[in-house]
Amino acid sequence: MKQVEYASEFGKKNIYGGKCPILYALDIIGQKWKLPVLWHLMEDEKLHYNELKRKVGGITNTMLTKSLRELEMARLVLRCSYDTVPPSVDYRLTERGRALIPALNGLYNWGKEQMEINK
Repeated sequence: MKQVEYASEFGKKNIYGGKCPILYALDIIGQKWKLPVLWHLMEDEKLHYNELKRKVGGITNTMLTKSLRELEMARLVLRCSYDTVPPSVDYRLTERGRALIPALNGLYNWGKEQMEINK
């Protein structure tokens, strides 16, 4: 098997010993429920909490709240609160969150190819 060389600013360094952009990104979005939350917000312009909970099957209220708060802190998701009775809140991707879509699509396509290979 031929070994492929990849261009990397890290060379043969230990990636855990410095700042690795991939590890940084995975630290932000790598938690189990964050990708499904992002994916559904990508598909719909905005979603209310309960709509999002229904779409992300199996997620608990605690985990959805935690995921949304962390994605909001990472500035990937925007929480919009409306002064209505009863109170209304929806969630949507920020520009920074939408900038992640091409990478997620690429990862999706790569995963799909790998699934086909491993049938």
